[in-house]
Amino acid sequence: MDIKKKKLLEAAGWRVGSTDDFLSLTDEEAAYIDLKITLSKKVRQCRERENLTQTQLAECLKSSQSRVAKIEAGDPSVSVDLLIRSLFALGVTKSELAKMLVSQ
Repeated sequence: MDIKKKKLLEAAGWRVGSTDDFLSLTDEEAAYIDLKITLSKKVRQCRERENLTQTQLAECLKSSQSRVAKIEAGDPSVSVDLLIRSLFALGVTKSELAKMLVSQ
């Protein structure tokens, strides 16, 4: 949010904070959510880079297109395990995965 908009909202009596504050997340919970969102975005980027459809990736994972859509949307029901398996199915190496995690 830009500073001007934030000041206008605060002047109008609104309290402006982060999602973490609003949801009362611990630092660990916020870090976990950030990790899942980062991995979800990377799955989509890698799938598109490989010119695969969600259906084609689903076949590689022995899953469904709707599940791949949930993976890419960062659905809370998707496990970190599935996110990582998806990246490996897309040809991401362990060292590339480590770089993704470091750069988040």
